[in-house]
Amino acid sequence: MFTPRARAAGVAAALTVVTAACGAAPGTQQSTASSSGPNAATATSAADFGGLDKLVEAAKKEGNLHVIALPPDWANYGEIIQKFQAKYGIKIESETPDAASADEINAVKTRKGQDRAPDVLDLGQSFAISGAGEGLFAPYKVQSFDKIPEGQKEATGLWVNDYGGYVSIGCDAKKIATCPTSFADLLKPEYKGKVAMNGNPTKAGSAFAGVYAAALANGGSFDDIQPGIDFFKKLKDAGNYNPVETTPATIEKGETQISIDWDYNNAAYAPQMAAKGLDWKVNIPSDGKYFQMYAQAINKDAPHPAAARLWQEYLYSAEGQNLFLKGFARPVLLPSMTSDGTVDKALAEKLPSVEGTPTFPTSQQVDAAKAKLASGWDAAISG
Repeated sequence: MFTPRARAAGVAAALTVVTAACGAAPGTQQSTASSSGPNAATATSAADFGGLDKLVEAAKKEGNLHVIALPPDWANYGEIIQKFQAKYGIKIESETPDAASADEINAVKTRKGQDRAPDVLDLGQSFAISGAGEGLFAPYKVQSFDKIPEGQKEATGLWVNDYGGYVSIGCDAKKIATCPTSFADLLKPEYKGKVAMNGNPTKAGSAFAGVYAAALANGGSFDDIQPGIDFFKKLKDAGNYNPVETTPATIEKGETQISIDWDYNNAAYAPQMAAKGLDWKVNIPSDGKYFQMYAQAINKDAPHPAAARLWQEYLYSAEGQNLFLKGFARPVLLPSMTSDGTVDKALAEKLPSVEGTPTFPTSQQVDAAKAKLASGWDAAISG
């Protein structure tokens, strides 16, 4: 996801997940074409299989799905994986849950033709756009494709946004007297050595978004991320920046008492930490609201192409979207599900409150921001 993912929590132990070892001998990808059915690798919708039931049949024959970079406690992926396996009897092989989007793209390229290549990808949008441009993904339109808002999908289904959240500030209220509610607050002397992020912004989507949000809070724009880089330099010069990458373990140990991260990560930490005696509070910064969605894509050379397409159908079903919502992530179909009554209202009411309608940078603006960050971040933080 252009992110090192949030670390696995206790739910991981409850899953029956076969992890493919990175050093395993490569297998040979089997052909999916047959004389009695469609070629799953070229199917662009469930209709190409003869309907969803036929897609289910084809996916069950394959029997496996290989995923990468899906930690169990990120956007409720643990339960999503568990429910998919139980519903369809398809075993999910989950590899390297803490991998970044760049690792996912690399795996697609280097494992082409191998049965341990990832079938599907969950990516930061900039990586989804660049991967589509490189011809790495297969076009596929899920049954709910037309309900997904414009701007949240590639026209042919090469990538489709699935869930997202706002940049937020998490805070251990038992160790911090007054939790910050803005980026301006983070510069206060009482936060010396306490302000961390979930990864390096040149590699991690949540951290990249944190810098973008800081830019918006300090006179920048989608066209100008430099004020965000300057802000973190000020934070470092003030002694407030903490380079430790936030995980549930670092929060529990008190190593990262304030964390800039997606609201669904910070919100999900709260009940975990409450059970450990911590009071983890979450605020959307008042001066820098930044919302981003993550995208799904299917590997063009997926070793299990029917299972890959069924996974997409599941994620974009009301059941799958509500499971994202259960993990405090805002599903892409939330507007239409609210209108048609399929949203879980109790779960929707638990989302961190925020005012206003989110706006999004274009792919060109994101690419330019990434380039600026790549050339300026290390100098700002290490200089």
